[in-house]
Amino acid sequence: MNIREDNDADELVVNLTPLIDVVFLLLIFFMVSTTFLDPEREIEVELPTAESSGEAGATPDELVLTVIEDGTIFFEGGALGRDELVGVLKRAAQHDPATPVTIRGAAGARHEAIVAVMDACGLAGLSNLSVGTTRKEG
Repeated sequence: MNIREDNDADELVVNLTPLIDVVFLLLIFFMVSTTFLDPEREIEVELPTAESSGEAGATPDELVLTVIEDGTIFFEGGALGRDELVGVLKRAAQHDPATPVTIRGAAGARHEAIVAVMDACGLAGLSNLSVGTTRKEG
């Protein structure tokens, strides 16, 4: 006859609750600490250089327009026509006429395309304009 002792019932059990808590805390930490890129800054554009360029710090309400070599204008990751651009800028001007606008024109873009964007800003009533450049080395 095989008699079981009460000591066999006390098996070691690994408690996974603290491990799961740590994993979820790490997940939350990485989600909160991740930087999300501005869609306009993801477009690869070779900006012109300037000796007096400042640090690139986007304000929350800043509009960033990118003009590439062929004259296409991008806003929030999508291409815009001139009429669409003026509409977007007018809506921003109605919200706040002092909204800063940064125009990131490619170094090889035609001057005419950059001036057209500046003109659209003027038509919309936005006058706080800046041109994106990179610091000149040397």
